[in-house]
This record gives sequence, structure tokens and C-alpha cells, in this order.
Amino acid sequence: MQPARRLSLSFDNGPFAGVTDGVLALLAERELPATFFVCGKDIAEPPRRALVQRAKGEGHRIGNHTFSHSVELGASDDPGAPAAEIGRAQQELGDLADADRLFRPYGAGGVLGPRLLSAAAVDFLCEGSYTCVLWNSVPRDWEDVEGWPERAMADVERQDWTLLVLHDVPTGAMKQLPRFLDRVGDAGVEIVADLPPPCVPIRRGEIVGALDAIVAGGYA
Repeated sequence: MQPARRLSLSFDNGPFAGVTDGVLALLAERELPATFFVCGKDIAEPPRRALVQRAKGEGHRIGNHTFSHSVELGASDDPGAPAAEIGRAQQELGDLADADRLFRPYGAGGVLGPRLLSAAAVDFLCEGSYTCVLWNSVPRDWEDVEGWPERAMADVERQDWTLLVLHDVPTGAMKQLPRFLDRVGDAGVEIVADLPPPCVPIRRGEIVGALDAIVAGGYA
């Protein structure tokens, strides 16, 4: 018997009142897990931090998505960038952060490539025992707020284990989340809390996967 396909849900760039609370209610109703990657600058705002606290309280994992969501670490020559973008965001997360210190780099449109990380950023992640989380499905829900489920479903159907990036931001895209989850369920895909190993090249500070394609200049 062929094992069921798996799907890991992740949400970036929230939380937003009126969006994230609806996503959380839907996940709770269907008893589904997810990982929320948040930016340090955003959770400094008490109402938004409260939504992250709710997500954590409901059993979801919380990850670091840089402080400013504006610096591609692999394209920056600022030696202080890793501390400013990764370390400062982790400080803002505090006890909301997942025990594995999950970190998702800023990808400027979800592009996997050498602009994601620098060698200095990799060193920072390793020294700080972070877990680097990438992705293998970005259906660009911020551009096509109604049609993204079709692209996401195509990714789910073509690979054994999908790590999907969605955005709990006020574009209207999350109104399509119930329809997408219905399709996933009808297809017999299992939604899991774990993350596919190929999307996690650094785990708790240890390099466990290939980095050359996502580090400027490569990483030896």
C-alpha cells in the first residue's frame, strides 16, 4: 500500500485581527495543526501578540520570520544583519517561540535561492541552535486571492510531502482556506504538525541538509 501524501500547513506574516482568528477557529474546528512564522516588528504590538499567544495556546508551533521582513540575508553585506534580523526577532518572540527555535528566512516572493542566507547567517543559526525551515509550495495567495487553492492542490498532488506557505494577512485569500482544506480531505491527504526533512536543512543548530543552493557564495 502506498503511504498517504502528507501536508504541513504554515502561515507567514500574520497575525492580523479578523484574519488569523478566523484561521485559528477553522483549524480548531477541524483539529488541524499548523506553524505560524511571525516577524519581530509585528508582535511588538500587544493585540497582535495576543493572537500569537492564542495560536500557541491552541497547540500550534510559532516560528521566527526575521524582524523586519525586508532584508534578504544572502544579499546583505552587513555583518550585523543576522543578529538584527534573526536574534532580535527571537528576543521579541520570547516564550512564544517553539522549543526548536524555528526560523524561516525572508525570501522576497518565496524564491528559494542564494539570496536567502549568507554564510554568516548560517553560522548564527548554528551557534544559536536554530532550526531553519524552508518550503516546497508557495501558491502566491497574496497575488491570486481566489485561485491559489488550485496551485496549492497541484503541489500537494505532485509530491509526497508538501510544506505549504500561506499568509494570514488581510488580502481576502484566507476566505478560500475552507475550500482548500475540503479538497485536501477529499484527496485523503494527511495534515501533520511535523515538517518534511528536505525543507529543514538546519535542525537545532546542526546542518542536516544541503545549503549550497540557498547560501550566497555557497557554504562549505
